[in-house]
Amino acid sequence: MKNLAAFFTLVGFLCAPTPLMAEEGHHHGAVGGPNGGRILENTSPQAEFLVKEDNTMVVSFYDHDLKPVPAAEQSVVVVAEKDGVKTNMEFEKQGDALVSKGALSEGEGHNLVIQLKETAEAKPTNFRLSLNKGICEMCKRAEYACICGH
Repeated sequence: MKNLAAFFTLVGFLCAPTPLMAEEGHHHGAVGGPNGGRILENTSPQAEFLVKEDNTMVVSFYDHDLKPVPAAEQSVVVVAEKDGVKTNMEFEKQGDALVSKGALSEGEGHNLVIQLKETAEAKPTNFRLSLNKGICEMCKRAEYACICGH
């Protein structure tokens, strides 16, 4: 009986969610963008990608404390694919951010490739995402910018 109790204690310990296991499948350390958009990983300065209600897109930049910094030499192009049709969407500087010159078509189902160049000479970094503007029940952000990783 003593060995059986020890066995169940061990099984309970091994099956209990540890911090590492609890975060598996979640955006470990994910930070939400100040405007409700998605922070693009490993950019300097940090870039936030946001799709506004009118389906225009904005890329804003922040320092490591998420304080705004103006767009400098960065450039962005988004390749949007929906129903087998690809559209290149260009951005222009407006104020301190880069804003798309046009809007995405209405509806869901866009697959996006965000091509960010940090300088004119730099090779672009690609970020891929399926655009889902539905609201996450847990973090209350648009699904494409979800930080809880359900």
